[in-house]
Amino acid sequence: MFTCCLGCCGDGGTGHITLKEMPTVQLDTHHMGTDVVIVKSGRRICGTGCCLANAPMHQNKSYFELKIQSTGIWGIGVATQKVNLNQVPMGRDINSLVLRHDGSVYHNNEEKNRLPANSLPQEGDIVGITYDHVEMNLYLNGKNMHCPASGIRGTVFPVVYVDDSAILDCQFSDFYHTAPQGFEKILFEQQIF
Repeated sequence: MFTCCLGCCGDGGTGHITLKEMPTVQLDTHHMGTDVVIVKSGRRICGTGCCLANAPMHQNKSYFELKIQSTGIWGIGVATQKVNLNQVPMGRDINSLVLRHDGSVYHNNEEKNRLPANSLPQEGDIVGITYDHVEMNLYLNGKNMHCPASGIRGTVFPVVYVDDSAILDCQFSDFYHTAPQGFEKILFEQQIF
C-alpha cells in the first residue's frame, strides 16, 4: 500500500490517504480458452488454446515479449476480444494477427510475412513484438527480424496460444531485451493520462 506523507491530504486529519495500486499487465484468466492453464502470476501459459492479456494496447507504440520454455505449437501477436480463444492456430480470421511457431505470420487466413528459415524461434529464445496500431514487427533475441505485418483493425490485446506441450512465459515489463526505440511496455489506460 502507498500512503501520502505530505499532511495536506483531506482524510479526516491523519495526513495519510491510501493510493490505489496500478494493476499489472498479465495474461487474463477471464479471456482464455477452456483448456488453457495460466500460472506464475499470469505470466506462463500451457495446455491448449489462446489467452489475451488483461490490457488493450492503447498507446501508440507498445512492446512485449515471450520466452519459449518448451517447444510445440505456439503463437504470439495481437487480437481483438472477438477472437475464438479455443481455435489453434490463430490468424484464421480478421480478429488476430500472429506469428506462428513455424515462422509464418497470419491474419485472416492469409500469410502476411515469414521469418527467414534460419531464424525460427527455438526453445529458450525470446520473441519480441512491437505494435503501433498499424504494423506488428517481430524481434528474435533482441534482433529486428524485418518481418512487418498489418491488417488487423480495432482495439487489440496481446495474445498467445499453445498446443502440443508448448510452454511460454510472457513478459509485459522488465524485458529480457531493451524495447526498440520509441516503444514501451503496455500501459493501462489510466496510466496513459
